[in-house]
Amino acid sequence: MDSLALILAYIGVAMMVGFAGIASAIGTSICGQAAVGALKKNANAFGSYMVLSALPGSQGLYGFVCFFLIQDNLTADITIAKAAALLGVGILVGIVNLFAAIYQGKVCANGIAAIGNGQDVMGKTLILAAFPELYAILTVAATFLVNGIINA
Repeated sequence: MDSLALILAYIGVAMMVGFAGIASAIGTSICGQAAVGALKKNANAFGSYMVLSALPGSQGLYGFVCFFLIQDNLTADITIAKAAALLGVGILVGIVNLFAAIYQGKVCANGIAAIGNGQDVMGKTLILAAFPELYAILTVAATFLVNGIINA
């Protein structure tokens, strides 16, 4: 039973860090592809393209931060209840960050395309890209709260 609990907890960690990292790779590559296309039209805006391309990378970091929040619970004597909580929070963090990074990447890619076409939309794009970011940040808060509950 103890090994089953530890396995469940590690599946949660794998989903937490793995999906968030995959999501950031996808989101940043969506932006990178848009940036390469936009460079053909407006090479002078590379700094804006780079900033917008980096934004979806934050979700991978959030997955890693969440791992650091819960890592002390990954012990051989973990209970099935704690393991289930870690599995649940791992699914939450992984899936929310997966969608947040991909859709943030799409928002940023559209901003990059618009900047490439000569539009002054950098600030507006940053504001709109913050909306999916909020939900990714909430997963860090949720992980912090769950960790506090299971260690109470």
